[in-house]
Amino acid sequence: MTLEKSERPWGRYEVLQESASFKVKCIWVSPGKRFSYQRHEKRSEHWYIVQGTADITLNGITSRHIAGDSVMVEIGDLHRLSNIGADDVVFIEVQTGTYFGEDDIERIEDDFGR
Repeated sequence: MTLEKSERPWGRYEVLQESASFKVKCIWVSPGKRFSYQRHEKRSEHWYIVQGTADITLNGITSRHIAGDSVMVEIGDLHRLSNIGADDVVFIEVQTGTYFGEDDIERIEDDFGR
């Protein structure tokens, strides 16, 4: 079974593991790129940074994170990761909740017009 891989305007991700109760992704964010400012209704996310330097905005508060840092994004939290370095930011995302589809994204602001 091949798990999902996807190219995005900000980088790419690969699904490492998936079940009815969780999903695990490895996510690469290209230098100078960032996700949309978004929230989810059906899942929380735990991010573990493994490479790079990122600014993470969580509910309007932005903080700097480096390899070894982790961030908890609860259901309904507004969040965004921005790559502020010269290399890819790589992080592992563990999703927990009741639904893990890509359509559980409410975008508040997006650099790519989605």
